[in-house]
Amino acid sequence: MRRTTPVAITTACRTASLVCSKTFHKDYVVRGRAETDANLICRGFHLQPQCRQIHACTYKYERFHAKYNKCSQHTLGRMFSSSNIHCYSTKPADVNPLLKHLQRRIKMAGPITVADYMKEVLTNSVSGYYMNRDVFGAAGDFITSPEISQMFGEVFGVWVVNEWLNHYDNQQIQIVELGPGRGTLADDMLRVFSQFPAIKDKISVHLVEVSPALSRMQAAKVTGRDISDIDDKFVDTAELRAEPYQQLPSKYGPLVSWYRSLADVPHGLSCYVAHEFLDALPIHKFHKTEHGWREVLVDVDAANDSLRFVLAPGPTPASVAYLKSVQSSEKTNVEICPSAGLIVQEICQRIGQHGGLSLLADYGHTGEKGGTFRAFKNHALHDPLVDPGTADLTADVDFSYLKNMVSDNDGVSVFGPITQARFLSNMGIGLRLQTLLQNASQDHWSDLVSGYKMLTSPEQMGERFKFMSILPKLRDAYVPAGFVDLDFNVVSDRQSK
Repeated sequence: MRRTTPVAITTACRTASLVCSKTFHKDYVVRGRAETDANLICRGFHLQPQCRQIHACTYKYERFHAKYNKCSQHTLGRMFSSSNIHCYSTKPADVNPLLKHLQRRIKMAGPITVADYMKEVLTNSVSGYYMNRDVFGAAGDFITSPEISQMFGEVFGVWVVNEWLNHYDNQQIQIVELGPGRGTLADDMLRVFSQFPAIKDKISVHLVEVSPALSRMQAAKVTGRDISDIDDKFVDTAELRAEPYQQLPSKYGPLVSWYRSLADVPHGLSCYVAHEFLDALPIHKFHKTEHGWREVLVDVDAANDSLRFVLAPGPTPASVAYLKSVQSSEKTNVEICPSAGLIVQEICQRIGQHGGLSLLADYGHTGEKGGTFRAFKNHALHDPLVDPGTADLTADVDFSYLKNMVSDNDGVSVFGPITQARFLSNMGIGLRLQTLLQNASQDHWSDLVSGYKMLTSPEQMGERFKFMSILPKLRDAYVPAGFVDLDFNVVSDRQSK
């Protein structure tokens, strides 16, 4: 595929020199030739006032395989000879309201799927994990890339600007983020857009969020107001679902709207962004037995009323519907996330109909893994069946499954997945780090460097996270920024001559 020169321009120059500069001239956008202004790359930025602390914090995408594999073996390790069912049971420390609700539901209707269990645990309106509290950062259960370093969100913003300039220059565009967390990524992108006169008045921001607590935190972040000044306008009334439940002007100008579902977001030219969103969507788990594939279910242990995993005695609706796509005979565990597939299909259909682009980032794999369902609490692995609603539930994203959900009739092209380290490197994050270090006090150097290493190191997030992009099919086999491998040493050498 063609290695486009415009990608080199925006990747090398904008990331390193235009993100936070006070002025930007459209003359810097040179389509069709490489930018050679060395001063542009070395231009200084102002370090953002917030210094994102990451010391002593672990994160949910850390290397957990040794401990988790041992847990997985125990989970399905004991077999009831009478029923031919593997099971795992853990006694809860304290009974909580959500556990009682799940016990009653299972006792009345029978074992539930892991997908149903995840829905209840994460988004139950009363006791769901995400619904009523801040779960991010050092005081929460995990930390995400935007919270680690401003560079991450800046790269996202520059990527959007680059693709908009190359394909939709001067058109209005919606920035749609799925699962915005605390709103840090949206805020960083808005700051980037504010430095580009060409786009800053052409955007509106649309956040898809089901949590009342998180939507208030997002509103406080993007508006710059104290959270106590943000009214709780979250609604779940069916007749109002097509309308945003909250609209506020951001501190950078563009209007920000909140919705409960992607289906509620207006159609039109849009950029769809999702970071650590797909991993929290409900999955179905399957385990291979001597009798074939069986779905893993959640049941109540009659001996002590704790929750346990069991295997379905025969085919289930999910196994009949979803296991058709399973090709490998070597794997003994398979996880399928139909909700993620449906979201990718909707994004593709919208892009095919109205134009646009998408950038999806999450920790995941390309089909080689199968037993990644786990829980995190206080930055450590936690039994997913103990104290439901108090720990995050997650599973690695199968990007090969998502790519298979894209139809040839959608009129789109899929790029990636590639590793986070490769994407960020291609976007010039190393140059951005150098500029920040040049303009920061020495007190901030260690945080900047440790943040950069955490984002890019293969031993930390660099290899486990993957990036995937969706664009309309283009005649000239265009490759988006970040997915073209660039040698920035060569770029710097050329500019110094």
